[in-house]
Amino acid sequence: MTENVILEIVGYKNMECSPFPCDSDRSCGLYDCAPTNALLPAVDALKKELHAEFGDAVKVTLTLLDDGVPDYIKNIYERDHPALPMILVQGVPIDRKSVV
Repeated sequence: MTENVILEIVGYKNMECSPFPCDSDRSCGLYDCAPTNALLPAVDALKKELHAEFGDAVKVTLTLLDDGVPDYIKNIYERDHPALPMILVQGVPIDRKSVV
């Protein structure tokens, strides 16, 4: 039995997706969202790319903080101080640079 991987993106609705410029030299590899540099289109593009590569084995969720911060996110932020947008794999925050 194959276990599914849950990738959770945490941020604000109107924030940028990355500290890197969103142009032809960007390193993220996503093209459907360029050149918006916006989180929501980037998450949609990421979902599309991951589904094409891994099918239903990877589930991408988006947690927006605009209307409140869930307790588990508060705990992670207090403990690790990750940059936003925050990326969690199976509930564990990872450094954004390690995904690129």
